[in-house]
Amino acid sequence: MKVIDQSQPWGASIVNRQAVWTLVVVSVASFMAGLDNLVVTTALPAIRADLGGGLADLEWTVSAYTLTFAVLLMLGAALGDRFGRRRMFLIGMTVFTLGSAAAALAPNIGTLIAARAVQGIGAAVAMPLTLTLLAAAVPAARRGAALGIWSAVSGLAVSVGPLIGGSLTEHFSWQWIFWVNVPVGLALLPIARAKLAESRGENPRLDVPGTLLVSTGLFGIVLGLVRGNPDGWTDPLVLASLVGGVLLLLAFVGYELRWAQRPMLPMRLFRGRAFSAVNAASLLMYLGMFGSIFLISQYFQGVGGYTPEQAGLRMLPWTGMPLLVSPLAGLLIDRIGGRPLVVTGLALQALGLAGYALLIDHSAGYGPQVPVMVVCGIGMSLYFAPTAGLVMASVRPAEQGIASGANNAMREVGGALGVAVLSAVFSAQGGYDSAAAFTDGVVPALLVGAAVVAAGAVAAALVPRRHGIRAAAKVADHAAPTAAPAGRA
Repeated sequence: MKVIDQSQPWGASIVNRQAVWTLVVVSVASFMAGLDNLVVTTALPAIRADLGGGLADLEWTVSAYTLTFAVLLMLGAALGDRFGRRRMFLIGMTVFTLGSAAAALAPNIGTLIAARAVQGIGAAVAMPLTLTLLAAAVPAARRGAALGIWSAVSGLAVSVGPLIGGSLTEHFSWQWIFWVNVPVGLALLPIARAKLAESRGENPRLDVPGTLLVSTGLFGIVLGLVRGNPDGWTDPLVLASLVGGVLLLLAFVGYELRWAQRPMLPMRLFRGRAFSAVNAASLLMYLGMFGSIFLISQYFQGVGGYTPEQAGLRMLPWTGMPLLVSPLAGLLIDRIGGRPLVVTGLALQALGLAGYALLIDHSAGYGPQVPVMVVCGIGMSLYFAPTAGLVMASVRPAEQGIASGANNAMREVGGALGVAVLSAVFSAQGGYDSAAAFTDGVVPALLVGAAVVAAGAVAAALVPRRHGIRAAAKVADHAAPTAAPAGRA
């Protein structure tokens, strides 16, 4: 049995090796999972030309991943607590790698959507465990820095997804946006097995009814939103999906409050203002950002006439900004706290989206769009860096695993809803028929995205001022450990 003494300084050789290897493994895994959120956006025209399908099918190539990822994240955390976090992390990464290979080999759009769902299942099992594995391996005194690196890498993956997707699509084929995961996954698995320490939670039980209720409820809502425009909002399937989804989510809340012995998401966590506010901000941020990038990446190709790689490059003033701003934001967290950074970041993101919509509406060329994309990128960077610390500081250390899963779930649900909601606005006002029709649809969609992100800034302002990464480290340093090491079985 390998027990890590976290009272030793960061420089102690055993702690240093364990912490560094864990940070490398979980950061690479988080990058892979985050990359697949938006890597397909600049490849959508190529996928459509090769496999066919309409707007709803293209939405599902994105949403099938984000939705399964979202609804199973908390189950993934519970499985890790029950059966071993290292073991379930390895299983999740294996499923993700196999799903990537299946997506690359997909002969039609339906098979691609199914493979994307398999990718999401694997990512949902592995990703909530990255934070608990990291927290167990890194000394409390250095946990803030490790969380900052983990958050920056995860955010960078989302940011560079359109560029990587566009470059691979143009120079190779759209299949390579999935093939690239396979060698990385195959290399990561033996390293993770050799270097990660095993641990489990305290007497965990799986909340099967809660998982079924929240999963089917979210699926119903997203299905209704995706099919609303093509089938009509009064279509029986659309109405049944939306109403049924809402009722199932209400049933989930009631079950978790009244009957669940070991709830997958304890509702009492939402009584804390910090936890509720940061999760609401995350949901709204990803809703506005994901939906906007989904449409803008297609706008560059459909209206601007750019190739997939050129479209990705032209988004770099936005998506590449975390490389420059996130390190600075990390330095500011301990000085001024995470709350003002998140509020400022969301406000800038909302301002940038609104400005982008106005520029597109007035047929401005690419040059005038660059400053507003820089504003969006700075805003996104300021949001990414402190969020993990705010979540960790909002709950007790014993609840940090489920809190991490809940926040990741909120973000992924926001992403799935963002694609569905903004695409619904786009379809109601425009379409793919011409450049003018595309512009007519994308302008109101971006304005809706800006309004949603602005609401996220208001939610983030409700986070208490004292919360931040330093607070999280302080809480962790003075509390009992969340899990006992379980060796390397």
